[in-house]
Amino acid sequence: MKIPTELKHKPVIVSEDYGLIDGRTAGESDAQGLSLGLAQWNDRGRVDISAKVWRYTGEKWSRQSEELPLHRVLDMAILICRARQYFSDAYRYPKLYDPESPQIDRIALQGGALDVAVCIENAMIDGDIRLFADALARDDELLSERLHRLSNMLQDMGYGMRKS
Repeated sequence: MKIPTELKHKPVIVSEDYGLIDGRTAGESDAQGLSLGLAQWNDRGRVDISAKVWRYTGEKWSRQSEELPLHRVLDMAILICRARQYFSDAYRYPKLYDPESPQIDRIALQGGALDVAVCIENAMIDGDIRLFADALARDDELLSERLHRLSNMLQDMGYGMRKS
């Protein structure tokens, strides 16, 4: 399915037919495309680029399509990686987290930090964190394949194996 080009987000680089490989919903997904392009929020004299997930309801392009600035896409990738790393050792805690110390990490970014923590404000966290851990484990093959591809690409781009 062709991604629309007449809407406010102007696609430049596209991945059409994304629904065929969209994780566990592959073949049944409403997410039919991904694009990198000119952001819909651009003002005169200022041009930002964004990533967009294009959703199609079967009849029209959905308002639930998401557009994110590229740095947020990368921040989400960092958050996913840190969460996976955390859950590989979370079994050490009876509740999969320490209620007295819910902070997982503080990742330095842009002169500040991306704080990563278990959301103890969630009244259902004890059950929800188990459901999350189970879903993360169930999707391990899907995520691992993508993370290996990303790792290889980052290495090819010169973002080698060193830790920082």
